[in-house]
Amino acid sequence: MSDPLFSVRDQVVLVTGGSRGIGRAIAQGFVERGARVTIASREADSLAKAVTEMQAAADANGGTIHALACDVSRKADIDRLVAEVLQQQERIDTLVNVAGVNRRKPALALTEEDYDFVMDINLKGAFLLSQAVGRHMVERRAGCQINVASLNTDRPLKNVLPYAASKAGIAHMTRSLGLEWGRYGVRVNGIAPGFILTDLTRKLWSDETMKAWGLANTPQQRLGQPEDMVGAAIFLASAASSFMTGQTVYVDGGFTAGWAWPIPE
Repeated sequence: MSDPLFSVRDQVVLVTGGSRGIGRAIAQGFVERGARVTIASREADSLAKAVTEMQAAADANGGTIHALACDVSRKADIDRLVAEVLQQQERIDTLVNVAGVNRRKPALALTEEDYDFVMDINLKGAFLLSQAVGRHMVERRAGCQINVASLNTDRPLKNVLPYAASKAGIAHMTRSLGLEWGRYGVRVNGIAPGFILTDLTRKLWSDETMKAWGLANTPQQRLGQPEDMVGAAIFLASAASSFMTGQTVYVDGGFTAGWAWPIPE
């Protein structure tokens, strides 16, 4: 039996980074529950492929799936994206900020271009999109925004300084917007994924040393899948979380619960 407390049916949902990985899985999750979803990404080909793959689920569940190209490091692209979604759908109920990039380098090897590339997409782009959609939500006095953070939000991993800084910034952006927009009925929360096996991380986790370390330090003793993020996203977009804002929920298999010391039993 469907519980309306967790329903996202007929919501208009915009997902950046929605053509693959975590964004793709979250978009699929909304589509399968009857939402009207638009996915955005820089890559037109991957967007078209994702729409084709999700169309059957949309048709079967009364939802819709559309795609629009957008580079979130460009304000003009963001403004155009939001205007087009509003023109097509008349409103945006839920924004999911997933688009993100990384460059793994020691701090001393980072260039200014490396730093700007990561920060412009992960933090500046996320803020500008939140701001653009937020203007519409504040005016309507309704809406939900979900920002994808990271384990690096809690504490940084080595050799990913700009990425870690951007994800720490995402958590404070989430809190700040929650503080400012709560009075207008707009909620802003975050999801911090643990170690997730995606096309972009598959090579990293194929290393046996890395895999053994990840499994040893994750209490559930497995790597996450993009689909593991769907439940949290649906919860945060639904009435079930109506008294939550400014929070970041860790969906990490227990990694941040504590230190997994190799102390003998």
